[in-house]
Amino acid sequence: MKISVGQFSPSGSVTENLDTVRRLAARARQEGAGLLVLPEETMFTIGLAGDDLAAAADQGWSMFAQQLSFIAAEHGLALVAGGYESSGEARPYNTLVVVDADGRIAGTYRKIHLYDAFSYRESEHIKPGNPDVSALFRIGGLNIGVMACYDLRFPELARRLAVDGADVLVVAAAWFAGDHKVEHWNTLLKARALENTVWVAAAGTSSDHTIGHSEILDPMGLAVGALGDETEALLTREVTRRRIDEVREFLPVLANRRLGV
Repeated sequence: MKISVGQFSPSGSVTENLDTVRRLAARARQEGAGLLVLPEETMFTIGLAGDDLAAAADQGWSMFAQQLSFIAAEHGLALVAGGYESSGEARPYNTLVVVDADGRIAGTYRKIHLYDAFSYRESEHIKPGNPDVSALFRIGGLNIGVMACYDLRFPELARRLAVDGADVLVVAAAWFAGDHKVEHWNTLLKARALENTVWVAAAGTSSDHTIGHSEILDPMGLAVGALGDETEALLTREVTRRRIDEVREFLPVLANRRLGV
């Protein structure tokens, strides 16, 4: 299956951002992709959504998820994209929605690890998801494990998905810019791929405060394609189970592990 990762700079408007999703989905389908991975804040950028985040989530989430379903069905293309889902409380969830190529919502993943780091406190306005809920989906003959942004810094989550059978780790992010942050991103993506011998497909927002740098890596941790800080761009690559099997033949790290975690 071919996988596309798309990056862009979301506005505060759900409608505007869905227009961008449509453009990227059309391009991904033209390139033969079966799955399009979009960034963490595809629905809207939190800083542009107004003073009442809970209200913005209440008003926007249903339309966002429904339109993703329509876009997926129109193009025969599975989608992973991030937005803000009402929790019924003052803090919404930071949620990735997974839609199959028929437009059916396969499930959602509510971000577990909230970004309380580098002088930022995501937990002040976002409710964490349940860490016991599986985030593994079957798409195009491959098992897709999904993660959101700061999750990337926690190797135990990626390892759990790999042990559960993930062939591809999908990372949807809005990775903040700053000193060494591109280096951190690249290093962590490489590590998650190599230590688990899985593919990694990572999509990041590209704005004045985030880095972009969407990337696809093979099970040896080798980048098979990468974007820079382009405001809107798409990258498509072939992802196969055969490559996983080849790498695990000579690098059986999952089979060789001895810790029971």
